[in-house]
Amino acid sequence: MLEWLLRQDLRLFFHINNKWQQPWLDALMPWIREPYVWAPLYLFLALFVTINYRWRGFFWIVLFIVSFGIADQTSSFIKDAVGRLRPCRDPLLQHFVRVLVSYCPSSGSFTSNHAANHFALGTFCFITLKQAFQQYAWLFYVWAFAIAYAQVYVGVHNPVDVMGGAILGTMIGLLSSSFFQRRIRLEADLT
Repeated sequence: MLEWLLRQDLRLFFHINNKWQQPWLDALMPWIREPYVWAPLYLFLALFVTINYRWRGFFWIVLFIVSFGIADQTSSFIKDAVGRLRPCRDPLLQHFVRVLVSYCPSSGSFTSNHAANHFALGTFCFITLKQAFQQYAWLFYVWAFAIAYAQVYVGVHNPVDVMGGAILGTMIGLLSSSFFQRRIRLEADLT
């Protein structure tokens, strides 16, 4: 079963990284996975919750950061424990991998920190802000998925790596948002 899964993972990787390539995606995907690109979104969310929810917004920011930190550290721990090679570092694959970033990280591949971090944040935002953003709250998952997909497209992760990161991040986001919703919850501060 594991061998079959790894074969399917490799097949999907080469579809995403090679067969499904487009010039406009080659330009977009390295850019979309960079943290500074999303800084305006983080700033907007911080201002939005602070202006609309005052002290509750401050605690929202704290839990947002904590969710990120827990996802990042947990994913790094798993990555070190598993020790899976990245496709761009695998001696059997690296000559066939299109690497669209300036370097291939030397850390392990499973689980993807980018996927874990952004699915944790996306889930936290979706659950805690869905009343405020209503039908647009699902865009938090589009954001997380785009970053995870970009990791495979640029050649630094396998699909299973980002799926593992997405599952890990979603679980962390569910836990942190559940805690936030039970203890604080975003409600208009009328004081």
